[in-house]
Amino acid sequence: MQADQHAHQPADAELSEVDLLMRLARRWRHLGSADAGVRGLAPHQQRALLALARLTRRAEGGVRVSVLAKHLGIAPRSATEVADALESAGLIGRAPDPSDRRAVLLTLTDAGRRIVGEVRDRRRAAGDAALGVLSPADRAELRRLLLTLLADPPAH
Repeated sequence: MQADQHAHQPADAELSEVDLLMRLARRWRHLGSADAGVRGLAPHQQRALLALARLTRRAEGGVRVSVLAKHLGIAPRSATEVADALESAGLIGRAPDPSDRRAVLLTLTDAGRRIVGEVRDRRRAAGDAALGVLSPADRAELRRLLLTLLADPPAH
């Protein structure tokens, strides 16, 4: 493995920090979904459940599909398809939006909340394994740097 790392150093030197972060994110995404997934859910379905869990904590009563789509960076039609599959699996429910009878709100079911916990546990374990090469001090510094980057989004 170490010889392989040295073989890639010249090419890696040409990569920007953003390129390196993207490469690392792809590797970790693969680690977190290397097997069939939690209860057979595809990675995009797992991401949608996690997003719905975060969004519903802030929005009482549920979240509109359009909000989920925006949060995930996908088209509303794609978010509807994901929601349909998650509803069929019994992981989310739909309820009328009291402020607009034409709209529906997505909510997690009890089964959906259990799956969210399982997905978080698996992702945490994959992260712990991936970060195991870092010392506790380096890991704390990485966390501090990442939080700094996330707190100050780049200007467009």
